[in-house]
Amino acid sequence: MLTTIENTIDPKRIPQHIAIIMDGNGRWAQAHGHERAFGHRNGVTTVRRITEAASQLGVRYLTLYTFSTENWNRPQAEVDLLMHLVVSAIEEQTPDLIRNNVRLTAIGDLGRMPEFARQRLQRCIDDTATGTGLHLCLALSYSARWEIVEAARDIARQAASGTLDPETLSEASFATHLATADMPDPDLLIRTGGDIRVSNYLLWQIAYSELYFCDKYWPDFDAGDLMKAIADYQNRERRFGKTGEQIRNNQ
Repeated sequence: MLTTIENTIDPKRIPQHIAIIMDGNGRWAQAHGHERAFGHRNGVTTVRRITEAASQLGVRYLTLYTFSTENWNRPQAEVDLLMHLVVSAIEEQTPDLIRNNVRLTAIGDLGRMPEFARQRLQRCIDDTATGTGLHLCLALSYSARWEIVEAARDIARQAASGTLDPETLSEASFATHLATADMPDPDLLIRTGGDIRVSNYLLWQIAYSELYFCDKYWPDFDAGDLMKAIADYQNRERRFGKTGEQIRNNQ
């Protein structure tokens, strides 16, 4: 039976691309009297159920902020745990991803990841490469500023070699140098955990994304919360610089 919130969602206006900042694992664990590691493990369960819900709703791209470049500054024991947890969870879920036609990819400075983690991640990416359903992208060792600087370096190298004329550079052509070049920009950015900021995440890509902030910690976020975010998104008028009248008249 459909819930009330499901009934309010227009299946024809599901966001094509949802990006999520999964925040609050550590604070959730501490609130329950456990070490931060307990929260990270429970956060993995949330990733699974939100991925399944997004796929069932018809979302085409789901990008999850899994590990930022700033996270390398955390205590080494927590960093080591996160690396093992990420790749172990991905390996465990790969059969389900394949069965559900989900394609896994990753963006970020993956060269900073331990070799064991990078190799195991790549194996899972290769195993799901033929998936034509939901595109699940993990932002690992990721920073938007890093990504933009890397794009600028790539453009500068091409200009220096004479293969790119700087005068022909446009916003669209610049975006082809980003890690997300094969994905549309997010329609909706969700952040859990109560903080109201974007934390160096997809800064170029979210220029016109709708932002949704949820007080729930990530381990408590469920399919119903995802549907609430989508319903809120569908109630907004996306004008992209035009007037509301122009949008309503399809001008």
